[in-house]
Amino acid sequence: MTLTLKPGTAWPDAWARCLAAAPEAFRDERVLNHWNGVWRADGRPLPATSPVDGTPIAGPPRLDAATAHAAVRTALDAHRSWRHLRLAERKARVSTALDAIEEHRDLLALLLVWEIGKPWRQATADVDRAVDGVRWYVEEIDGMLAGRTPLPGPVSNIASWNYPMSVLVHAMLVCALAGNAAIAKTPTDGGLACLTLACALAVRAGVPLTLVSGSGSELSEALVRAPELGCVSFVGGRDTGGRVAAALADLDKPHVLEQEGLNCWGVWNYSGWATLTPQVRATFDYAKQRCTAYPRFVVQRAAFADFLAAYLPAVGSVRVGHPLAVARPDDPLPDLDFGPLISAAKAKELADLVAHAVDRGAVPLYRGRLADAHLLPGQDTSAYAAPVTLLDPPPASPLHHAEPFGPVDSIVLVDTEAELLAAMNASNGALVATVSCDDREFYDRVAPQIRAFKTGRNAPRSRGDRAELFGGFGASWRGAFVGGHLLVHAFTEGPAGERPPGNFPDYQLMP
Repeated sequence: MTLTLKPGTAWPDAWARCLAAAPEAFRDERVLNHWNGVWRADGRPLPATSPVDGTPIAGPPRLDAATAHAAVRTALDAHRSWRHLRLAERKARVSTALDAIEEHRDLLALLLVWEIGKPWRQATADVDRAVDGVRWYVEEIDGMLAGRTPLPGPVSNIASWNYPMSVLVHAMLVCALAGNAAIAKTPTDGGLACLTLACALAVRAGVPLTLVSGSGSELSEALVRAPELGCVSFVGGRDTGGRVAAALADLDKPHVLEQEGLNCWGVWNYSGWATLTPQVRATFDYAKQRCTAYPRFVVQRAAFADFLAAYLPAVGSVRVGHPLAVARPDDPLPDLDFGPLISAAKAKELADLVAHAVDRGAVPLYRGRLADAHLLPGQDTSAYAAPVTLLDPPPASPLHHAEPFGPVDSIVLVDTEAELLAAMNASNGALVATVSCDDREFYDRVAPQIRAFKTGRNAPRSRGDRAELFGGFGASWRGAFVGGHLLVHAFTEGPAGERPPGNFPDYQLMP
């Protein structure tokens, strides 16, 4: 059956809706920056294409360092006014912003599809999580702010491209609720139009947001080290996070640095195989391009045959394809596990990593085929990658110890409890982990030895929403933990000498 693009979902349709919804933030073929209370056609727009099928889309208008410094200075002026606004007024303005975002939910989701390749179900979930999460804070913020004051300067938010709404917009609006102006750098790889539209709707409601584009290296001095900043919040990889940490090293500046880790799923003396199969398939949502994905399974050798019998049907059932392709115009959008990766360069990088690992001894247990994917006839598929599973990638392979951030699983076989723990702790810290085992006493003994912030038994763990706390151990996290009241504490000042719970060189709180 020949597939076609769902009517009304083409990029020109989405762009026309952006121009109509927020003409102040979109002009002709470009997206604008926002600073000093004005939408500006400054910066140098870069060309960009959608990972979905290579369609040209709006690229980021990249500022130079001097302009970024000016934007930060003006954000401090906005912050000084906002921090003295009554909490009731802050709540009212943020609630108005949320109403507008909810009204434009489907357009924001469509932009996520085109800009970062999210299937429709996951794109709408990203918008909904942002709105629902911030609404919870609106209801709960009064108690969280008891005895606390806003920071002396605005919060700088730097985040990866994969969750523009439920991570970045969510953080900015909670910053504002807590009494701070918020600055965000648009992610370099995608999410520009979605983030800009959400910020435009919030700015209309009177929320003090600054939005700028640019290269991380050029804007780092302004967005990380500027003396005007009250806090730096970062979500991304270890390499970039390490550079941000180094830039903060000589500054006594509050910070939250969420970094990647190799999240592992252990299997030991387990019999619930029918439960494992749907859990494995769910791990492939959005091609494992998320910080809480599980790309490593550490399996008891004696259980390997049973594990494969549960695992292979799961990975074989994963649906990949164009998120907007339908057989008939009135069909609903497809329910896919994932679409493209963020870019053709990422797809090639993963293919090269797999080839490198196999050349050095890894055994390919499963290779999906794009020929079976849900695609338009003749479309560009350079950003697509089918699932791959490797047995025992060797120590010489980056897949042995690092997160692939794509649909590549590795399986490591172990014979002893000590080997299980060593394999699950291979990346010096992770955000989440799971152990599938029948014996509760075994889980209670090994779970505290796994270097992950959250560990689950027989079920995956997630970043969490609302009251649930989040953080990481080892190299996966630096600075204050977040979630629930801790997110507000990270963005405010408490009693003199207080240090919020977090992963600091001289202090650590176990969750």
